[in-house]
Amino acid sequence: MQTALPESLLATPEGAEADAILRKCVHCGFCAPTCPTYQLLGDERDGPRGRIYLIKSLLEGVSDGAATRQHLDRCLTCRACETACPSGVQYGRLVDIGRAHAERKSLRPLPSRAIRWLMRRTLPQRVWFGAAMRVVQRLRPLMPSTLRRKVPAGVELAPWSPIPRARRMLMLKGCVQPALAPSINRAMARVLDAVRIQAIEVDEDTCCGALSHHLAAADEALDFARRNIDAWWPQIEAGAEAILVTASGCGTMVREYGHLLRHDAAYAEKAVRVSAMCRDPVEVLAAEDLTFARSDGDSTIVFHPPCSLQHGLKLAGRTEQLLSQLGYRLGGIRDSHLCCGSAGSYSILQPRISRELRARKLANLMASSPSLIATANIGCMSYLQEVSPVPVRHWIELIADALPAAAPATPSVDIDLGVPGAQ
Repeated sequence: MQTALPESLLATPEGAEADAILRKCVHCGFCAPTCPTYQLLGDERDGPRGRIYLIKSLLEGVSDGAATRQHLDRCLTCRACETACPSGVQYGRLVDIGRAHAERKSLRPLPSRAIRWLMRRTLPQRVWFGAAMRVVQRLRPLMPSTLRRKVPAGVELAPWSPIPRARRMLMLKGCVQPALAPSINRAMARVLDAVRIQAIEVDEDTCCGALSHHLAAADEALDFARRNIDAWWPQIEAGAEAILVTASGCGTMVREYGHLLRHDAAYAEKAVRVSAMCRDPVEVLAAEDLTFARSDGDSTIVFHPPCSLQHGLKLAGRTEQLLSQLGYRLGGIRDSHLCCGSAGSYSILQPRISRELRARKLANLMASSPSLIATANIGCMSYLQEVSPVPVRHWIELIADALPAAAPATPSVDIDLGVPGAQ
């Protein structure tokens, strides 16, 4: 694609990056059939190729931000188009640049700005969001059924004290997941302990920054990234071998830290290391012996692969393979590459499109009559559970449930760290 971005924009890192991405696009259209909103709306401007043209016109100064923004807002940032693109167009990065440019060029109406500001001030704040969720959960029995399904029941977890191990991995606590589904990280810690790896959570970590990033609050997102790097760095220097992220949407964001902070002299090198250390649970557990946690395979489950897992982290099929190896009977799913409609803040900001996508996804998931839906991201899990006729759980919880009361020790031998009680 030929471009004519102004020199003033090309002189900036964002402008130079956008120009390079635009020039890779060859207009082939292979991306269109993979785009959920193009399938649903049938408008070229609501597909990847059309949005690329709109961003190009915006950056060249041909169109205004308001006209382009409507179609960028409808983009789920699912990145299915990236998986399909034969030219390697990094559409996800381009749409983030386009959104930020549109925000600077044209002011949103006040109600739209207000709801985005409110989400950025509440959802990423773990303490405040958790306190608010506990209040709402107490009121849950008094709610009408339609609203009650949107609020997960409170979970009381038994005390857990991981045993110090020679192998240690950091585990992101995140923002909304501890309040909505604290059982996920607990299950992850139990499974890691069974293979003699210690999970370490750091109280100082915070939101990964994805919400702010995709709402065009770039500086705010970078601040979240820096805070997490600072929180994790002492443990990294002490020998933590990985940063485990049980929400694939957050994992995709942490993998981007190195790129996003590449021009920050104080954080660039640390960010690259953090991104390189970021692991999804399947990347860790696929290398471990979990045969003692095999399923009996009596019932069919279906796995919903989040967009962030298959298109962001590029781990399509890996979780399904591991579950199959452990004896789980997996039902098939049509159009597994398509988004469920959750997409972070999308279900709040684009409810009509989001609900239509969810209805399609759920119909495909239920086609094999599963007894349970498994997934790998808290957003997908919560959104599907609102209307699903069967339970929706994180797949790591299934593995934890299959652990024997006393999981056998693996053949590996831990090193004595000189810590009392270390094994």
